[in-house]
Amino acid sequence: MVCNGVIILECLCVKVKKRSGESVRAVLFEQDLLDNSFRIAADGDYLYLPIKSTPDESLFTHPVSVEYHECEPQQSRPTLKDMLGYAPSFEIVGDIAIIDSDEPEAEKVARALLKFRPQLKAVLGEGPAIEGEFRVRPMRFIAGEKHTETIHKDHGCLYALDIAKVYFSPRLSTERQRIADQIGPDDVVVDMFAGVGPYSIPAAKRCRKVYAADKNPEAVKFLKKNVELNKLDNMEAMEADARDLPEILGQVADHVIMNLPHNASDFLKEAIALTKPGGVIHYYAMAHEDSLFGPSIDIIKKAATDAGRRVEVVETRTVRSYAPHQYNICIDARID
Repeated sequence: MVCNGVIILECLCVKVKKRSGESVRAVLFEQDLLDNSFRIAADGDYLYLPIKSTPDESLFTHPVSVEYHECEPQQSRPTLKDMLGYAPSFEIVGDIAIIDSDEPEAEKVARALLKFRPQLKAVLGEGPAIEGEFRVRPMRFIAGEKHTETIHKDHGCLYALDIAKVYFSPRLSTERQRIADQIGPDDVVVDMFAGVGPYSIPAAKRCRKVYAADKNPEAVKFLKKNVELNKLDNMEAMEADARDLPEILGQVADHVIMNLPHNASDFLKEAIALTKPGGVIHYYAMAHEDSLFGPSIDIIKKAATDAGRRVEVVETRTVRSYAPHQYNICIDARID
C-alpha cells in the first residue's frame, strides 16, 4: 500500500501500550528480535514494534500481544556490518561506546562507531575481567574525546557515572525494571550494593523509602548526584559496608537487593537481618548451566534456618549468559 507517497507494508509486531513501550522494546533489543527494517508504528494508545520472529511472552513484565500491523519500511542506510564487513560486539553507556580491549581491529571499529552513531563522543576498550574490591572494569582509551564520565539514561532515569571508577552494566536494564515492578508504594527498600543507583533509583520512584549503600566512595559520590538528578526526596545514599547495615538500619526492608553475584552469599546473614517478616530478598549469583538454582537455594535456606527464619522461593530467573556454561541468575526469596 502507498499512503501519501510512502510505501506501507504489513509486518509481524508486538503490540503494547505506549506507557510500557520502552520496557518491551528493551527486551526485544536484548533478545535480538527487533526488525530494524521497519519503523515502529503507533495507533491510539498502542505501539507496534516490528519483530523478526514471535517472542516468548514470558520475557515481558507488561501485557503484550503479537499480530500483523502496517509499518513503514526504514530507509536503508549503511550498517556497522556494511562498514566493517562484520558486526562487532559493543555496548553503550551514555555517550561512550565500550568494546573489547582485545578486539583485533579496535581503532577501525572505534572510528566506525563514532561515524555510525554521531551521539557517541568516546570509544573505550574494556579489559577481560572486573578488578578489585569495587568491581571496576579496566578501561583504555581508543578514540574520540578522552573522557570516562557520562550520563546514561534508562527507563526515564538518569545516571551520572565515571565508567573507569564505578561498576555499571547497561545490559541489566530489563532485570532492574523487573525488580522495580515488584515494589509497592508503601515499601521500604535496602540496596546493599547500590553502585551509582541503577536498582535504587527506579525503586525510589515507586516506594516510600530507599536506603542505598556502597563501600566505593566514588560510587556513592555519583549516587548522591543521581538522587539530585532524578529529583528524589525519599532515598538515602550511604557510604557503608553491607555488613554494618543491620546495625545501622535494623529490620526495615520489604525488599533487599543483593546485586553482588560473585559473592552475595557472604552477606546473606545481614540481608536476612534487614528483612521484615514477609519481605523479599532479590539474590544474585553466578551458576553453572548444569545446576542453575539448586545450590543457591540451599545456601539461602541454610542462612534463613541459622537465623530462625523460613524461606519461600517466589521466582527463579536466568538473567543473562556470563561466560561459557555460566549464567548470572536471580532468586527472589520471601523471608518469614
